[in-house]
Amino acid sequence: MKKVLLFTALAAALTAGLAQAGEKLVVAATPVPHAEILELIKPTLAKEGVDLEIKVFTDYVQPNVQVAEKHLDANYFQTLPYLESFNKGKGTNLQTVIGVHVEPFGGYSKKVKSLSELKDGATIAIPNEGSNSGRALILLQKAGLIELKDPTNAVSTPKDIAKNPHNFKFKELESALLPRVLDQVDLDMINTNYALEAGLNPATDALIIEGADSPYVNFLVARPDNKDSPAIQKLAKALTSPEVKAFIAEKYKGAVLPAF
Repeated sequence: MKKVLLFTALAAALTAGLAQAGEKLVVAATPVPHAEILELIKPTLAKEGVDLEIKVFTDYVQPNVQVAEKHLDANYFQTLPYLESFNKGKGTNLQTVIGVHVEPFGGYSKKVKSLSELKDGATIAIPNEGSNSGRALILLQKAGLIELKDPTNAVSTPKDIAKNPHNFKFKELESALLPRVLDQVDLDMINTNYALEAGLNPATDALIIEGADSPYVNFLVARPDNKDSPAIQKLAKALTSPEVKAFIAEKYKGAVLPAF
């Protein structure tokens, strides 16, 4: 009888231990600001029974591929136009869970101090990914530097430029590589996460930048089979908490803006 009671007690202790350990959630993110924000909320999620593991990536493709292939649970790095473009191009069905923040996209230069100083034939570096390319070109149109065939086309490329009165030359690169050519081009259109990693302050260093009304919100993204799971929903709630809003305001000082 004592052996039975001992076995029952051990089983109960093991079950309690497993319950306390909680559910593991593996989330992909780019280093800044996404991974930093996720690190902030790890303790909060741990108290709620979610063991958050952060996988850091420096590109925009693998985080989606690995979530779609169920190697990872979710990712946090991208805008809706990029996600839609990726799903269409790759045949995936990743879905947004919740919008967290906006990173105003900007243009930087070490050769000129204002857009008016750009000479005819100047070289402008832009991202080569569809939605990021379109985002850069739309911003350039708003600044009056070019005219697009369709200003609402979120996946415009240089081929969609209708008027280029200053004969600007466009250098298309992967987003992660853009900060590396800042010294080599006249204007460099860089995503804020990569600008921050390169030591740039979008709020003070950008010659041209999106406003706070930018539609390019960064989303937590998952799959249809897990987006409504308790763990993912706890993560979504933590990412849009007052704690995160205060952290974004204090740490990024306008370079990143809460979307909630």
